Amino acid sequence: MKMLRRSLPLLLAPALARAQDATTVRTGRGAVRVTEWAAGLSHPWGAALLPDGGLLVTERPGRLRYLSPDGRVSAPLQGVPPVVAEGQGGLLDVAVPPDFARTREVFLTAATLVEGGALTRLWRARLGQAGLEALTPVLDAAPAQASGRLHYGSRVLVSPDNAHIFMTTGDRNQDRERAQRLGDLAGKVIRLTRDGRIPADNPFAGRQDARGEVWTYGHRNPQGLAFNPATGSLILAEFGPRGGDELNLIQPGRNYGWPLATTGREYWGGQIAGGRSTGRGFTDPLRHWTPSVSPSGIAFGPRDGFWRGDLFMACLNPSGLLRLPMQGDAPGEEERLLWNQVRMRQVVFAADGALLILTDESRGRILRVAPA
Repeated sequence: MKMLRRSLPLLLAPALARAQDATTVRTGRGAVRVTEWAAGLSHPWGAALLPDGGLLVTERPGRLRYLSPDGRVSAPLQGVPPVVAEGQGGLLDVAVPPDFARTREVFLTAATLVEGGALTRLWRARLGQAGLEALTPVLDAAPAQASGRLHYGSRVLVSPDNAHIFMTTGDRNQDRERAQRLGDLAGKVIRLTRDGRIPADNPFAGRQDARGEVWTYGHRNPQGLAFNPATGSLILAEFGPRGGDELNLIQPGRNYGWPLATTGREYWGGQIAGGRSTGRGFTDPLRHWTPSVSPSGIAFGPRDGFWRGDLFMACLNPSGLLRLPMQGDAPGEEERLLWNQVRMRQVVFAADGALLILTDESRGRILRVAPA
């Protein structure tokens, strides 16, 4: 962060005195201390850990900020793409590749207005002294939708081998069947090369009836995506309707069922797909939740640290943090932490192994959870 640090000291707010507000919480791994690490954010949505131990954090209304390793918050960075900050839309996720220190490359997703309506767009940029430079659109989750501002997805991450970009998109709510159409990029997990091309080994590459970017399909509104460091597998969390939230093991070419199979129901109580929860040709989730937990971002703890590779899930309604011990890709008995206290949008691990939680509030915070 040498280039950015030269310009940010004048922009960073003083660090808040928060130690006196610490709370001790008992967990299945031992006692942890919860403190407020940063504050003054508006609906923080995504976060990317930088080599200097700081974070890039998106705010859904359309701002990107740098947070120093001690939690000081910068003024909004320049060069952020335009967004549709309506409904569930806005500036969404942010990711940096493993070689960020050399390339200074940043990937962003946002709800974007184009001809015909709104869609989820993937952007690429470089992080310069005052903000983003060379901002370039990479992919639109087309077609655009004229009405409705729900179910954009959208997590983005770079694979550990630095070769591919993965991105999730929601079904956009108005026409659920979009998730099943291979010629439509809604309700999908998308896989691209680092430079935005379609990989030749994608499951539908070269098919005339499908978009080659599609990696998996049949997703409703996936907002959690992470690689399991123990197995290398890609794990996804997605919202069901009334019940039917899912944790999925993502495998290329698979159909995850929505809206033809779900354990959820309509918000008014009626059945979906005649009550079918599974079927031939559909991949069942690793776990599902009814009643809902409204899963958003997920992250795996360091395998050799306090959390021993546990999977953490930020939950919105009911609000809280869900911990899942993992045996390979199999989730064990869950533990609910800080439950019914604050809406949680994303979780990320700091360089020192502490868990950082982005709260989904108009005066959003980042909570730090570390061994007591």
